Parts: sequence; structure tokens; C-alpha cells
Amino acid sequence: MAGSMGRVGAAGDNAAMESFFALLQKNVLDRRTWATRQELRIAIVTWIERTYHRRRRQRRLACLTPSSTRPS
Repeated sequence: MAGSMGRVGAAGDNAAMESFFALLQKNVLDRRTWATRQELRIAIVTWIERTYHRRRRQRRLACLTPSSTRPS
């Protein structure tokens, strides 16, 4: 995977993607070696769905995380 490249001098454009890819690398890619691309793909999708989306603050939820908006 490779992050997108923005214009020179537009540091804010890429900040969110750089943060995402850093978390992905730390939490999925560097944890172990992967036997197949399919195995890695499943691990990435699982991490995004189970962990990343549940912790990420979302604008449409008034900058709350999905787990903080659930009724107790």
C-alpha cells in the first residue's frame, strides 16, 4: 500500500492519510508475517471495521466515536 501524494507545501492534505497508514502499519502490518495477500487483506479489513472505525471521531456524530454514542 502507498499513501497518496499531495502538492508540495500542502502538508495538511496528507496528514489524515499519513496518520491512518502509520496506525495500520503499527497495528497490522508489523505484528507478524503474512503467508498470503488474501490473509493480509482480511486482517486489514478486520482491523478497519473492528478497531479503527470504532475509535475514530466522526464529524457526522458531532466529533464523537461510534462507541461513545451507543446507549448504555
